[in-house]
Amino acid sequence: MDTLKDSIFTWDYFVDFKKSMSNADSIKTELKILQSLIGDNEDTIETNYLNILKRNPSVRKVLPILIALRPDKIKDMPIIDNVDSLVSANKKNLFDPKIAIDSKMEEDLVNFFNMSGLKEFFVKSKVNSLIDYVRGIEVGMDTNARKNRTGKAMENILEKYISNFCKEHGLRYIIQATKKKIYDEWHIDIELDKIDRRFDFAVLNRENKMFFIEVNYYSGGGSKLKATAGEYKSLFDFLALQNVTFIWITDGLGWHSARTALHETFLHNDYLFNLQMVAEGVLAEILL
Repeated sequence: MDTLKDSIFTWDYFVDFKKSMSNADSIKTELKILQSLIGDNEDTIETNYLNILKRNPSVRKVLPILIALRPDKIKDMPIIDNVDSLVSANKKNLFDPKIAIDSKMEEDLVNFFNMSGLKEFFVKSKVNSLIDYVRGIEVGMDTNARKNRTGKAMENILEKYISNFCKEHGLRYIIQATKKKIYDEWHIDIELDKIDRRFDFAVLNRENKMFFIEVNYYSGGGSKLKATAGEYKSLFDFLALQNVTFIWITDGLGWHSARTALHETFLHNDYLFNLQMVAEGVLAEILL
């Protein structure tokens, strides 16, 4: 427990630039059309804005990203666009290019343009490139995905280690191994406890002994830790009946809140390690 790590974050954890740039570039055409509104006159910009949307319906779908909002969030987020009535309504149709613009939608689109601050943004904007602006938004919004990348960060660390280890010692391995992938790659048919069971790694050593490896990281506590520990005890037994070795690599200070559950699994399973133990070469003793 003393060697549990307080962090597994590498610099590439913070921003997925490839994803952010790709998201922005995928709407480059629409953003170039809207670019003409930058620096427009306050008296004419609403008319020009509506004309753009009527001539280029696809532009409507990119309006939400200008206020750092994903389209899939809009459908579940009723909006109050009248502060007098305080009545909220779903406005997802405003950004659907397939729905024709009628007089009521014109009014709602102009209302969105004003209340969101976009009108003032375009009139007074010091932004020269709308594409660069959206790239910045995408980078900012990508930080919200960091929580989802925590588990992936652990996988990435171990993937690099396992990849190098297997290449060095002539072992075969599969990432995100399923029953089908294992059969397709190695012609080994195994039984799994769940139809959708997927292992982070499967390794086949030179004696054709198979190992399944699951990795995870818990920075905080919760019921998930106890449930995982219990599940992996049962999984160890299930796989052992098929002569498959299950290795669990886990880390994070969250285990201090579930040390009993972790200790029970440690006593039951043959192979439960943290990153420190992996770094010290424990996998070589098992896989080779």
